[in-house]
Order: sequence, then structure tokens, then C-alpha cells
Amino acid sequence: MPTYDYRCLECEFEFEVFQGINDARLTECPTCKGKVKRLIGAGAGLIFKGSGFYITDYRSKEYKQKQKSEREASQGAAKKSEAGSKSSDSKSSDSKPSKSTKPAKP
Repeated sequence: MPTYDYRCLECEFEFEVFQGINDARLTECPTCKGKVKRLIGAGAGLIFKGSGFYITDYRSKEYKQKQKSEREASQGAAKKSEAGSKSSDSKSSDSKPSKSTKPAKP
């Protein structure tokens, strides 16, 4: 709901009121019951939340397809390197441990 600023014409009391856009204007001061005038507000800052407000939400279909294919390619490369490291680990675990080269005790 918007915030509206009012000023009393008699006592000069200024106040803010949260009102719906379709609500009737206030006509009476809450302190002295005199007439009030709605002031012109400077407006409020906008806060955009959620999707649909950024340029990335409006990308072309070609851009989205290229991005998807690049993502899949990078995931495929990560899986291949992960599988390669697993196979090299299994090879090293299959080999016999090497004998230590410590000299025998005298």
C-alpha cells in the first residue's frame, strides 16, 4: 500500500498514512480536527524481487540452448575426469606394495 503525506492547514501538523489507492482522501487532522491537504510525495524506491526483472530472464532461445549445451559439456568432462581418477586409483590398489629398502639390523 502507498504512503501518503498530509499537512494540517490550521496547526501545520504533518503525518503519513498508509492507504490503498482507491481509499478516500483524509479531510480531518488527527490532532486538531482541522482541514488537511495531501502533499505531493517524492515516491518510493522500487524493490524488484523474484524472476522476470533481470536481463538474464529475457535471453533468447539460442542463448539458452548454447548455455545448456556448455553446461552439459562441462559436466561430462567432470564425470570423465572423475572416472579416470577412480580407474587409476583402482590400478594402484591392485598392484603389490613395494618392499622397503631399509637395511637389515646388525
